[in-house]
Amino acid sequence: MATDLAATLAAPDVAPIQRRTLRLLFATQIIGGIGVTIGVAVGALLASAVAGTAVAGLVSSAAVVGGALLAVPVTRIMTVRGRRPGLVVAYLTGAAGGVLVVLAAVTRWVPLLFLGMLLFGGGSAANLQARYAAVDLAVPARRGRQLSLIVWATTIGAVAAPNFASLADRTTSGWGLPPLAGPFAFSAAALALAAVAILALLRPDPLLTARRVAAAGTPPAPVAAPAATARHGAGMRAAWAVVRTRPAARLGIVAVAVGHLVMVAVMVMTPVRLHEWHDDADVLRVVGLVLSLHIAGMYALAPVAGWLTDRVGRRAVILGGVGLLLAACAVAGTAGHHTARLSVGLFLLGLGWSGTMVAGSTLLSESVPVGIRPSVQGLSDLTMGLAGAGAGAVSGFVVAAAGYPVLTGLAAVAVVPLVTLALRPVPVGAPDEEE
Repeated sequence: MATDLAATLAAPDVAPIQRRTLRLLFATQIIGGIGVTIGVAVGALLASAVAGTAVAGLVSSAAVVGGALLAVPVTRIMTVRGRRPGLVVAYLTGAAGGVLVVLAAVTRWVPLLFLGMLLFGGGSAANLQARYAAVDLAVPARRGRQLSLIVWATTIGAVAAPNFASLADRTTSGWGLPPLAGPFAFSAAALALAAVAILALLRPDPLLTARRVAAAGTPPAPVAAPAATARHGAGMRAAWAVVRTRPAARLGIVAVAVGHLVMVAVMVMTPVRLHEWHDDADVLRVVGLVLSLHIAGMYALAPVAGWLTDRVGRRAVILGGVGLLLAACAVAGTAGHHTARLSVGLFLLGLGWSGTMVAGSTLLSESVPVGIRPSVQGLSDLTMGLAGAGAGAVSGFVVAAAGYPVLTGLAAVAVVPLVTLALRPVPVGAPDEEE
């Protein structure tokens, strides 16, 4: 009886904690979305101006690489200390990267631009990791919707942010900054603000609370041995050892990675494509509009993807996302110099990404025990980031050598392995049952 009483006292009432956590994550996703997206909107153009078109894809992919690599130390911090310090480190790293990009634009020093974009990826890493914090204390029947709510929150800032790029550029021109540097100054300020909010308000920590709940054997968290973290370790090798024995977890990782690869490959070269038939006076405005539609596709309908994930199943939504990605490549690749049709293609591209991201992340999170969950989620973000970085790095050379339509065709081919994996029957059991 004493043991039961101790377990009851150790397990907090998670419902109010989950509500507070979701509200805070929702707000910081808006701020972080503004910070990340203003930079993304002009990153390729700034890189092209400083380093040339062929290298622009490499510079843009540096942010993706940075976000992927930062997932390793961030998830180690989360495994030991919880979500709050990990998210703070990621946001502050992104803010520091934004400052370095501004300095690189002033000095026109390409190595500093690469380093700045590498660190700037910390903002994306934080925004991506926040979606996992949303499901630490979620009940199983609402995991997809609550994860997608945090993904959707990015819409508010991210859709408007590309259109603020021109305003930010004009505002900072009086400070003596070169063209396209100003948006990164605004990005750095927004990411720093998100870090301060997380540091001050994300209490109690949702991941640490979920572990207490799991140790007490109280819903909604799956029951896992209290020593799970110590037994499995906290590194990527330990995470892979868990994932490779769980088909559902493997499908989740592949869905997130392939969806991101296709999205990045097409998206990062779209501003350069638009610059082919829009002059310097109009290109920022047009890029802002097209990327706003793309980002709306990524985030605005994420709650629908989450609802479908909970109602019709994770794998069905993954396959739906794949179909949208293929349609996007077909529309964008055949758009020619028609801005409206290219915008439709980019919108579909965002929708496909949303389906694979929401359903894949939900499937992954519920397929592994709570003790190893941060490391597995970090492995997923690392894989996703490296896939996107490779796509971004190659995309500039493909466009320079063969053109934008060839790039979209190659991106469509990349979804074939995911289709094969998703069509296989995938057993899904509770993590404690699999243990």
